[in-house]
Amino acid sequence: MMYYAHSRKDVIPGQEYSAHINGVRALVNKYVQDMEPYITCDRILFTRVIEKAAIYHDLGKLHKLNQDVLAGRTSSKYLPKNHVDAGTAHFLKDETLSVLSAVIIYAHHVGFPDFTVEMNKGHLIFRDTSIADEVDKELSELEAIHENLINANFEFDKEEIKGDHSVFLRMLLSCLVDADHTDTAIHYQQYPVDINPIKLRAAERLAQLDRYIASLKQKENGDRNILRNEMYFACRNADINSEITTCDSPVGSGKTTAVMAHLLTQAEKRGLRRIFVVLPFTNIIRQSVETYRNILVLPGENSEEVVAELHHRADFENEELRHLTALWRAPIIVTTAVAFFETLASNSPAALRRLHELPGSAIFLDESHAALPAKLLPLAWKWINIYAAEWGCYWVLASGSLNKFWEIPEIAGVKKINGVPNIINDELRRRLSHYENNRISYKYNLLPKGLEELAKWITNFPGPRLVIMNTVQSAAVLADYISVHFGRSSVEHLSTALISYDRDKALERVKKRLRNKIDTDWTLIATSCVEAGVDLSFRSGFRELGSLVSLLQASGRVNREGAFNNSEMWTFCILEDGMLKLNPGLKESAAVLKRYLEENKTITPELSTQSLADEIALYGLSGKHRKLVTDEELQNFCKVERDFKVIDSDTRLVIVDLSVARRLQFGKVDWRELQKVTVQIAKYKLDELKTPMIMDNIYLWNLEYDDFLGYMAGIVKLKKYRGEALII
Repeated sequence: MMYYAHSRKDVIPGQEYSAHINGVRALVNKYVQDMEPYITCDRILFTRVIEKAAIYHDLGKLHKLNQDVLAGRTSSKYLPKNHVDAGTAHFLKDETLSVLSAVIIYAHHVGFPDFTVEMNKGHLIFRDTSIADEVDKELSELEAIHENLINANFEFDKEEIKGDHSVFLRMLLSCLVDADHTDTAIHYQQYPVDINPIKLRAAERLAQLDRYIASLKQKENGDRNILRNEMYFACRNADINSEITTCDSPVGSGKTTAVMAHLLTQAEKRGLRRIFVVLPFTNIIRQSVETYRNILVLPGENSEEVVAELHHRADFENEELRHLTALWRAPIIVTTAVAFFETLASNSPAALRRLHELPGSAIFLDESHAALPAKLLPLAWKWINIYAAEWGCYWVLASGSLNKFWEIPEIAGVKKINGVPNIINDELRRRLSHYENNRISYKYNLLPKGLEELAKWITNFPGPRLVIMNTVQSAAVLADYISVHFGRSSVEHLSTALISYDRDKALERVKKRLRNKIDTDWTLIATSCVEAGVDLSFRSGFRELGSLVSLLQASGRVNREGAFNNSEMWTFCILEDGMLKLNPGLKESAAVLKRYLEENKTITPELSTQSLADEIALYGLSGKHRKLVTDEELQNFCKVERDFKVIDSDTRLVIVDLSVARRLQFGKVDWRELQKVTVQIAKYKLDELKTPMIMDNIYLWNLEYDDFLGYMAGIVKLKKYRGEALII
């Protein structure tokens, strides 16, 4: 009799059970082989557990009723019997006891449970209580069929995890889920049979980067460029043995290339396989991506395969959409803090399937001051240390306004560290910072302004002007108001309301206008997405009251090269008037900055750590977020995923291109194409607007969209129609 793991689909025949099990087994063994050099504890245990789980993960599919569906003898959208419970039951028997394998099998479709809750089930822990008795009666029969199809012998030893339990379990689940999903995708011809990821080739890419820097040196002169060159080689040649380091360098010091040279040097020295560049969650990452693609791609390589650009998480549990999941298989990955850290926190199999690619990576947490809100830093710092100590990761925490959060007891806890080394010395940093002095002056006007008053106030200052708002809506309505009243040529708009393609076009338009020294009377209205990672320089700057570090970063986009003698960076407040919208998530950090301004404190990067400490001292860490570390230690995976949110709102993927939406429903769409035509919008807003969901939490934007305001064009138009604000 033929046994199946997956049913026929169109012209593709069903996949035999033995073929799937052996395929998953081969893939997990390959993943473990790739990870093994970087696992510093529990290596043997990891290898044994994952192979057991791979071989028995689909045992329940051998049930007769499930086989009837898989073989096409009966029709059903779902398997009639939960196929996961049999594999779990197999490894909870005394003679084959492997609790870790049982847990991984239990979780490979639904994710881990909260262990403190699961323990209340007593002897039925990690079992499907609705069918456990039935499965136990049929188990020996299923095992006999399985053992006739699959050849496997295991050693059953005591399982004791010496490292961090939660990360160890997530890593196991990552390997099993990725192997399961990948083998399935290969069978259905949604993924290539031969998976040959591009190698990092750190020494070759470093040599190419060196040649690029040498060519710049020949073209550019001046003291500042000489210092940038010195910065490059200081980072490149830094003698670092620690697993966690910092790079505290000011605006305009060439950090993007200098730290990459350092990472490539360390990757070659440590035998690392991958580099991550993690940028703030609101950041536009394209400029960094283009820089790395222009410099680091070797002859004959595909630049998109070498430097992967991941704007946001696009993870799908639906089997039909699994091929769209963005995996971490490129040698260099540029991504956002949302996608990166929420993957570390995830309990979702679709998101976790990429996690096993992280061990043996160099991770550049750029603009680390803005990567995470204070409430998430205690757990994030714990993870940074675990991945450094147990999974062979090397971390560089970099910023022009670095807040040393690891020195704050409320964040670091008992593992407080005072001596994280800096890859550039104090003397060089002092000389680099010299150009920051007198570049701008910080001003403030904290009298709340409505839309009309704000627009008129801003446009009276010399341009070009940069204005950063705290919400996507406020940025869009201000840009729209200025366009209507002062002309479209007087304003540009840049925010995550635009799809990545239109953000790129807008950014190029802004750069072109900035190069034109005659074209000065205009304003860029943006969100914090321009605060880091973009090389822009404006005559005057304005930022809605937020955090100190955001103000410092925004100021790095004003008079960047010191061309003007009297540039100003203003902090202002808005008056909610039906269109302008406050961001409640910034209330606490804004209060700290407001106090500093009113006390006439000098605004400098050195205040960054103090501002974070003051915010915690004033407001503390909420009980929910203090408990995050405890939940992680107790393996309460559901609670950790729920509470560890970089953006504290429930957002969904929304497609703005109708043709792509149709092809997604009826055919294959590559994840790279998908992220080019999608935005993230809060679910409550989608519900309020009655935006249609087309499949698996993917929505289709059905209001107006344009390349100026993005999806906010439809919302602004709707608000005007409803009379929510008076737009004269």
